[in-house]
Amino acid sequence: MSGATDAGEGLIERLVSLARSAGADAADAVLIRSTAVGVQVRQGKTEELERSESSDVGLRVFVGGRSAIVSATSLDPSRFEALAEQAIAMARVVPEDRWAGLCDASAPGIFDAAGLELADPTEPDMAALVTRAGIAEAAALAVTGVANSLGASASFGRTEVVLATSRGFTGRYARTSHSVSAAVLAGSGTTMQRDYDGHSVVFLEDLDDPATIGHSAGERAVARMHPTKPKTGRMPVVYDPRVSGSLLGHLAGAINGAAVARGTSFLKDRMGARILREGLHVTDDPRRRRGLRSRPFDGEGVATSALVLVEDGILRSWVLDGRSARQLGLATNGHASRGPSSPPGPSITNLSLSPGALTPAELMADIREGLYITEMMGSAVNGITGDYSRGASGFMIRDGALAEPVAEITVAGNLLPMLAEMTPANDLTFRRGTDAPTIRIDGLTVAGA
Repeated sequence: MSGATDAGEGLIERLVSLARSAGADAADAVLIRSTAVGVQVRQGKTEELERSESSDVGLRVFVGGRSAIVSATSLDPSRFEALAEQAIAMARVVPEDRWAGLCDASAPGIFDAAGLELADPTEPDMAALVTRAGIAEAAALAVTGVANSLGASASFGRTEVVLATSRGFTGRYARTSHSVSAAVLAGSGTTMQRDYDGHSVVFLEDLDDPATIGHSAGERAVARMHPTKPKTGRMPVVYDPRVSGSLLGHLAGAINGAAVARGTSFLKDRMGARILREGLHVTDDPRRRRGLRSRPFDGEGVATSALVLVEDGILRSWVLDGRSARQLGLATNGHASRGPSSPPGPSITNLSLSPGALTPAELMADIREGLYITEMMGSAVNGITGDYSRGASGFMIRDGALAEPVAEITVAGNLLPMLAEMTPANDLTFRRGTDAPTIRIDGLTVAGA
């Protein structure tokens, strides 16, 4: 908590005050400023250099049980009064929403992100980004078997969020990102295969060596050459950490408070029931130091804290904002997210599944024939029934070891038994925002040849 204000805080506090003076019973406003710098290199030549800057402000007003949102890209204070009047006029003609309103859990005061280390003060110049991308591409092209480059990129971004409410809350934080990636092709003609690798971090000092990223992309592409299709059948499926987080994503969608309140979640009646194996935990931690999605407060001005969603395999909490919490007769847990032109909604931050005890090799040692997935595409997941079907590629597992590459296959099942059958390995790393270790699920249907 800080006692200082900046120009952005003063601007949106004034906008909220004008809305109240114009007749709003309550109001909040958000300011989002973004800077993005990026380059792309292909075949050693710089193909793209891009820099963008934007500032967007959004005002939400409440008139009785009615609300409206207006947004603008201009921060000209002389236009704020008209913006407030427009929002109030809109609110007076929309239907009432008995669940709408400012969140009661937001606290008055001025809040910032001190201690979370979310903003790297170093901004790289274009030359540094070009060099970084060039190193990644050169390392990828140096891998024997790589035939062509789809390009390597490097970028930097900085986003500042300022929120103020008529309840007296004001908060501000900034987050930076540094990233590098490479994508290449291996083989030729109909046997050509593509793969990639990349890394994103908050602080530049935590970024993987670009040469390591490039080399990994090249090796991944070469390993996928001459894929086959497995026979259709039921078998154990192992998800590489690059894709295992997608299972957590489906879980997060099912425990989103808005979906539960609408009755459109296959987990809506499972609170307090076992949904994962004993000993497993799923945690969302918006306070993780240097976390890709960390934040000191949510989109409604509620202070954030780590939230255990699944404890020892038992579902313990929904992901809630103020509106969904009211609908469910609960209290928000500080997981609202919003933009300048949209109302708050429940959202995850740094989501993770606890690791298991076995190494990835030990996890699949007893699999006589199975599938190891490294990439997924498309999605036919029914949030109401939990029915699951996704395209995939990767490798066959034979006698406990990775074997020939496979592609153009479909993996299907139902998420309720899939979640209950998940067995994680011990290789959890916090790398993607939604993170899970290698995961094994037995008895999925694999459709191939």
